[in-house]
Amino acid sequence: MADPSECPSVSEGLLPPELHAWMLLLAATGAVEQELRSAVKDGLDVSHDEFLVLCLLGARPAEGVRMTKIAELLGRPKTRLTYQIACLQHAGLVTRKSVCGDKRGVEVTLTEKGRRLLAESSGTLAATVKEALTRFMGADQREALRALLPDLALEARPE
Repeated sequence: MADPSECPSVSEGLLPPELHAWMLLLAATGAVEQELRSAVKDGLDVSHDEFLVLCLLGARPAEGVRMTKIAELLGRPKTRLTYQIACLQHAGLVTRKSVCGDKRGVEVTLTEKGRRLLAESSGTLAATVKEALTRFMGADQREALRALLPDLALEARPE
């Protein structure tokens, strides 16, 4: 865990609590991503960005997701995403198909192999996330973050 004396408290400095919390969240996210990059490359043999696509699809394994939606959610240009999806398709982890009634629309779905890969690796990758957060945050902060994130994910879903 990070030394608490090195972590500025909310009462110090010029930032309001919301910006301070945002900066801590960015730092924690950076620590997790750094750890995940090597774990993903070693364990799944895909790039970090390809892993993010798999995770997005894994959240809805029974249905496909349009490529434009994936690009939007990941904040990636569609041209780069097209390359990543092609790599995942070549590895047999996803399929692409045209959207019925929209000749430009493309939907991406996990294959059985992709589902299996996510299922087999998710425990190890979750442990990697926990270890990275443990080094960066205290137990109370991790619990607060864990409690907050599902609520944020639910609020972000369109109705």
